[in-house]
Amino acid sequence: MTPFIISQVLVAVAIGFDLMSFQFKDRRKIVACLFCAGTLISSHFILLEQWTAASLMIIATVRYFVSIFSTSLILKYIFCGASVISAVVTYAGLASIVSCFASIFQTVAAFNKDDRRLRELMIIGTALWLIHNYIVGSPTAVLMEALFIMSNLVGYYRYYFKKPVVL
Repeated sequence: MTPFIISQVLVAVAIGFDLMSFQFKDRRKIVACLFCAGTLISSHFILLEQWTAASLMIIATVRYFVSIFSTSLILKYIFCGASVISAVVTYAGLASIVSCFASIFQTVAAFNKDDRRLRELMIIGTALWLIHNYIVGSPTAVLMEALFIMSNLVGYYRYYFKKPVVL
């Protein structure tokens, strides 16, 4: 198998974790699933030799793990700074800029104590990753981000718009 095919398989597996993530109400369970997905997605970008995205996803994977246990503002700013530094060091044009902004939105989301706000910010970050994945030519990753947005919206609807059934 070629590195491209392997990268697409890794993203296909990551889709499962992404889809599960926003069906939970508990923010810790959400970010634990995102940690698992991030591990696979960063490997995907390494295989595609997309170094900005790979480094940002490695940072994101560590960020998700840390944010399971803490929502510290200091950590949020450290991870935002690490994302900017990583994007500058590995800069490769528009894809680097888009992925950096995506990472920053998702960093702010991950350290948000409110799962509703986490979901809202993740939609923005995910939309930016979708654009990035289109730019770098990863069709399975584009599909993953589209499904991730839909899963997030379904979870958002279930928890914030759907009226509870009273028997």
